[in-house]
Amino acid sequence: MPVKITLAQAMGTCFGVQDAIDMALDPIYRGKLTVVGQLVHNPQVTERLLANGVRIVERDQIDSITTEAVMITAHGASDSTKADLQKRGFTVYDATCPLVIRLHKLARFLEREGWFPVIVGKADHVEVKGVVGNLKASAVVYHERDLEQLRGHERLGVVSQTTNRLDKVNTILDAMRKLPWVREVRFIDTVCQPVKERQAAIATLLEADIDLGIVVGGRNSANTAKLREVIADRGIAAFHVERPEEVEPRWFVTRRHVGITAGTSTPQDVIEAVYQRVREIVAQPAAADHA
Repeated sequence: MPVKITLAQAMGTCFGVQDAIDMALDPIYRGKLTVVGQLVHNPQVTERLLANGVRIVERDQIDSITTEAVMITAHGASDSTKADLQKRGFTVYDATCPLVIRLHKLARFLEREGWFPVIVGKADHVEVKGVVGNLKASAVVYHERDLEQLRGHERLGVVSQTTNRLDKVNTILDAMRKLPWVREVRFIDTVCQPVKERQAAIATLLEADIDLGIVVGGRNSANTAKLREVIADRGIAAFHVERPEEVEPRWFVTRRHVGITAGTSTPQDVIEAVYQRVREIVAQPAAADHA
């Protein structure tokens, strides 16, 4: 019996990522633009930018920039970072995803309204760093063990890193509401719609009874990693790959149904290359014999 392959109904680059890529790859910027950080968390996109003459530096390497124009990545940055770049004389182009901009605005809104801002996310993620950089005081929590830092704050205004799993966010919220010193929690959902759609598409794959999941995207892509988690949490084998050559034939031995999905920073041609690689593997007699 042949191995069945099903592609997720929603996967790959979202509008914010695609807009950032299109902006940076505009021929008018060739050789004239430096992106401060990874534009999006995908290695193929980075390779294409470099091939198009776009330079990339980390945020602690700003002094090394030689182009007149710089670009803020899709993950955003704090106002102070943007102001610093402008003060240095750079022309600053902002490729921040509109949904990340919304997260920034809502975090500051909660602060102005007298709530103590709490960001559910990873403190070392560039998106979260940008949000925190715009707040006078805040806390970042990702695990229940992080909640102790909220002691002394009775009114919590909570937002989320845009790439989070909403079920995980809700678990953290439930734990916050049980803290003995907390009187009130206000949550504004900032998990982005494309991420929710991709997570929902995985639920559909699981309902279709896949027994192997392959998730395509950058190794350091938060939303891609979480897609793999959603599958693995159901006890189903799940692999995160960046490139088609990483897909191994041994994964398919005894498998019946493979589901393929991809993070919001993964280009369509990369997804198609992985899909073709999977098709070639399952078409081999050895794979069919073990199916």
